[in-house]
Amino acid sequence: MATLGDIGLAAAINILSAFIFFVAFAILRLQPFNDRVYFPKWYLKGLRTEPTSSGAFVRKFVNLDYRSYIRFLNWMPDALRMPEPELVEHAGLDSAVYLRIYLTGLKIFVPIAFVAWTVLVPVNWTNSNLEQEKGSNVTSSDIDKLSISNVPVGSQRFWGHIVMAYAFTFWACYVLLKEYEKVASMRLQFLASERRRPDQFTVLVRNVPPDPDESVSELVEHFFLVNHPDHYLTHQVVYNANKLAKLVKEKENLQNWLVYYKNKFSRNSSKKPSMKTGFLGLWGKRVEAIDHHESEIEKLSKEIAAERERVSKDSKSIMPAAFVSFKTRWAAAVCAQTQQSRNPTVWLTEWAPEPRDVYWENLAIPYVSLTVRKLIIAVAFFFLTFFFMIPIAFVQSLASIEGIGKAAPFLKPLVEKDFIKSFVQGFLPGIVLKIFLIFLPAILMIMSKFEGFGSLSSLERRSASRYYLFNFVNVFLGSIITGSAFEQLDSFIHQSATDIPKTIGVAIPMKATFFITYIMVDGWAGVAGEILMLKPLIIYHLKNSFLVKTEKDREEAMDPGSLGFNIGEPRIQFYFLLGFVYATVTPAILPFIIVFFALAFVVFRHQIINVYSQQYESAAAFWPDVHGRIVTALVISQVLLLGLLGTKEAAKSTPFLIALPVLTIWFYRFCKGRYESAFVKFPLQEAMMKDTLERAREPNLNLKGYLHNSYIHPVFKACVEDEDKKVDDDEKWETESVLVPTKRHSQRNTPAPSGVSGSRSSSSSSLRGASDF
Repeated sequence: MATLGDIGLAAAINILSAFIFFVAFAILRLQPFNDRVYFPKWYLKGLRTEPTSSGAFVRKFVNLDYRSYIRFLNWMPDALRMPEPELVEHAGLDSAVYLRIYLTGLKIFVPIAFVAWTVLVPVNWTNSNLEQEKGSNVTSSDIDKLSISNVPVGSQRFWGHIVMAYAFTFWACYVLLKEYEKVASMRLQFLASERRRPDQFTVLVRNVPPDPDESVSELVEHFFLVNHPDHYLTHQVVYNANKLAKLVKEKENLQNWLVYYKNKFSRNSSKKPSMKTGFLGLWGKRVEAIDHHESEIEKLSKEIAAERERVSKDSKSIMPAAFVSFKTRWAAAVCAQTQQSRNPTVWLTEWAPEPRDVYWENLAIPYVSLTVRKLIIAVAFFFLTFFFMIPIAFVQSLASIEGIGKAAPFLKPLVEKDFIKSFVQGFLPGIVLKIFLIFLPAILMIMSKFEGFGSLSSLERRSASRYYLFNFVNVFLGSIITGSAFEQLDSFIHQSATDIPKTIGVAIPMKATFFITYIMVDGWAGVAGEILMLKPLIIYHLKNSFLVKTEKDREEAMDPGSLGFNIGEPRIQFYFLLGFVYATVTPAILPFIIVFFALAFVVFRHQIINVYSQQYESAAAFWPDVHGRIVTALVISQVLLLGLLGTKEAAKSTPFLIALPVLTIWFYRFCKGRYESAFVKFPLQEAMMKDTLERAREPNLNLKGYLHNSYIHPVFKACVEDEDKKVDDDEKWETESVLVPTKRHSQRNTPAPSGVSGSRSSSSSSLRGASDF
């Protein structure tokens, strides 16, 4: 068990590491040759074209202006200076609301820490329970004297912990309520003031029923002309173009190499560049590089044309799904938020993700297979979560004095030295756990992609929810419960449900020191390492030195990355969980959590302003998930405190805690009913207001021309853009009735001629169409 000295050493190591990271970043960011690494967002926005430096020589290499080094920590106040409305305009609402999660942590835990240290720490410290139990082989440290473990069994002082649990819960719920209200207001304001976007007029229709007489495209057009006659505008069916996308990507790579060799030849026209045709140009027949790439591109272009033709005509390549666009936002909102057919399993509509957010590979997955995929992934995730306990438990057992002594007896004299012992107990377990979790986000993202979600935002949200569950089971429960994974499972199976909280609750105070060391490794040094961006820095300079051939390559090498919601948000939620669980048990952990929230807020604000470039904008659609996980952490802390007090023989006071989880769950349901609709639906009043204003401002808007290319698969866009498809002005805001053409030949057809074979009344067409669907 780590002592106060061990934690002090770990704190010194992590504070020193964080300081070194900050100093290194402050110096590296001033160098002109690193400018594209630390300020890529300004380059992508076109607001920065070259680094600011003095002199011709230092412009390319190093900054020799000594005054800039004196102000090397100015990036911190600069990161805080931009107002939130300007931040929303600069980086988007997703980024601004993501930062509010850290602010929420500060708003909750700063007052809680002050009250806990004022009330609970004296209550715990002034007891002598641990001193009395020293003779019974009970190990403890100085920090344990600040915890509930120091309160004797059956003491009346547990009333103080119960009162504080109520106070902390009410304060947390108050802050969460205000934040939910604020974020919902920000979202509605953002949607109301946002410029026109294709997804505002478009819905994604899935599970289009098969029809023997009409293609998917004809069926979609027919259905929406019949059932939305005054509002339907256009549609785009979904193709399975994954193979075509690979060919297009290969062609783009060859074209990039061709530009490189042409540039090389232009600089030295005396000799044509040559290359070997083997793997990576290391072996094979030597040929002229320009001619070889031109012939390969021509050959690939023919393959792409043939594959494009096959995809566009092969019925098997057309998925029973389509992006359907309407003439107004109001019509799109009505369609996205209503049931389209009497059969609730077909013609399923939802808001279309914005074009940047679409994950095209998954749209080619048949809708009927999604349920099977979800079941497979649920089983796979269970086994991943369970069996991951084994290596974590094994490695963490080695990362201790006893474990090292058993595994390597010859090292025992070395690790018994005070400094080495403090390092092993105070620093090593946290860093080992951090290393083990490096590859987990990539695994969870692969699982989410297999599950079939059709947008990047939904992929990240699902990965985040699984990462949070994994952290709870493996990092939290797996760290506080001793024994192997199989022993834990066997113990839980043979225990009654009421005994499980008691088992976990007893172990919680003993693991406070471990989580303190983990917070310092992950939340202090880890966050400081985030701003240094060592990996992107190395990769950029390696690419710039060996792989960059064109300006396009330089832009790709300057990969700014994004927030990484699927990684960052579960980590934040884990600190909420630790804060709520230990607020009434071991308040000594709270200052470490507060330092994390404050440091991370400053660091990520800087990164959002200068580095990260979001791939999509969901208008903070993730906030209900964030709110739900914080409330879940609150309920878990209450149940575990109830179990812990149950072992302390506080029979008179413990029943008063039962109402707390009930009230918290009621609070969650209240917030869900009051605010969640703002994140899943779009108010018709707001939609009508925006439509009316747009009609007044742009009466001649060519909306069909604006939308017709928005949801075409990226591999088709180049072909479509080359074609001259003009839309007449009378189609911009079309309101008259439309004849509905059909190719269906069933007995249910009316005797009236169709729009294809002859004229008939639109009313008879609508009646016939309605009967068919």
